[in-house]
Amino acid sequence: MAKLFVVPTPVGNLEDMTFRAIRILKEADLILAEDTRTTGFLLKHFDIQNKMLSHHKFNEHKTVGQMAMRILGGETIALVSDAGTPSISDPGFMLVRECIRQNIDVECLPGATAFVPALVVSGLPNDTFCFEGFLPQKKGRQSRLKELSGERRTIICYESPYRLVKTLTQFGEYFGNERQIAVSREISKMYEETVRGTINEVINHFKMNDPKGEIVIIVEGLKEGKKGTIEK
Repeated sequence: MAKLFVVPTPVGNLEDMTFRAIRILKEADLILAEDTRTTGFLLKHFDIQNKMLSHHKFNEHKTVGQMAMRILGGETIALVSDAGTPSISDPGFMLVRECIRQNIDVECLPGATAFVPALVVSGLPNDTFCFEGFLPQKKGRQSRLKELSGERRTIICYESPYRLVKTLTQFGEYFGNERQIAVSREISKMYEETVRGTINEVINHFKMNDPKGEIVIIVEGLKEGKKGTIEK
């Protein structure tokens, strides 16, 4: 029966691709790719010759209905993003929602997601955590930071290397500079690095060493007995 397959792809090292993901990408009638150039490199590496269409945040709201109709018509579609699991801070949610609305079978393969290895190697508690993805850039950012300052679970955020120091500085203002954090970058790649310490210590590190690559920030939750917010 035709269905939508959500297929994770490596966040760095291509050896992290699963045998099943390769098979699905070969067998699907169509691959929806966030960037066909990036996915084209992946397909070429694994000798996958298949049709692709662009499916990204700028066009997904216009194409989900059409893609759902194609699946209802008997096609199997595989959805990929540039790296990691689609719909986790990447396009995909709208298509999954539309398929569910139309009673189309949706299957998500297990696979790469950047925040999981970053959380594990952080050394911070991982029995409970909250995933924030990318924080709001402007509207709502300060109010969200204030809310998170009282969060007792470990906090996970994504960030651009160009905004990292600024974001960490804001974390220091809202969470306190002594809060423990870990910053992981280039996960599974040759220059993978995790920097651990207080917010202040990690800020100083990245002021002296320009961050590069994809960034995951893991922040210690508020400890019992500590005040959780600051006045703004």
